[in-house]
Amino acid sequence: MRIARFSIDGNVAFGAVEGEGTVESGALVIDIIKGIPYTDFELSGTKVPLSKVRLLPPVLPNKVVAIGRNYAEHAAELGNEVPDVPVAFFKPTTSVIGSGDAIEYPSFSNELHHEAELAVVIGRMCREVPRERVKDVIFGYTCANDVTARDAQEREKQWARAKGFDTSCPLGPWVETDLDPGDLAIQATVNGEQRQLGRTSDMIRSIEDLVVHITEAMTLLPGDVILTGTPAGVGPLHVGDEVAVTIEGIGTLTNKVIKRG
Repeated sequence: MRIARFSIDGNVAFGAVEGEGTVESGALVIDIIKGIPYTDFELSGTKVPLSKVRLLPPVLPNKVVAIGRNYAEHAAELGNEVPDVPVAFFKPTTSVIGSGDAIEYPSFSNELHHEAELAVVIGRMCREVPRERVKDVIFGYTCANDVTARDAQEREKQWARAKGFDTSCPLGPWVETDLDPGDLAIQATVNGEQRQLGRTSDMIRSIEDLVVHITEAMTLLPGDVILTGTPAGVGPLHVGDEVAVTIEGIGTLTNKVIKRG
């Protein structure tokens, strides 16, 4: 099931996306959910064309825990070794935007990069999750773009500003709850030109590895997001560019880059 978060007539709700095609095709409808999707819910039967609503970030996470250097070729292209343990960092909630929202080019950077990633959405409160229970705590999966101010990342030697600035975490267009994430194609295009193309099977550490590692240290809450790393091919974004992240079985997350302010 594809679960979207949206606004219509000033109201915000969740809904199940039905039909085939793209957001722009006009062939999709959304069946409004009664309540929130992390618990047992009912579909209202009230259906609205997806073209008539504004898609929002599919979740509002308490925290986004991101993993760096989880694809060997991406680590190599930036001159980095594969780390012995997962490299984790945070992106604040103020960095989260939805599909169709603008990425604002930060004033402190001259080198903005796209990073297409599979995002894991947590469905229940959890801590110290054993490997065999990881699937039980996952709500679903969505597309993510870990937008990075590469020059600031290199200059500052830590990633808080480089990866945590406002609008640096596009998520969407919805959460797919029925998906095997083990071997999915993941792609990034800029202005229609392919930049990244990889498969989730190339991850150094699996989703099970990452959930176990993260929850050894902290409690995850419903709606929290884990970014699982990016394949090779990261590259520059400029004002006016349209960047799209497409993941097999989920859909396409599209954002335009604008000048801040």
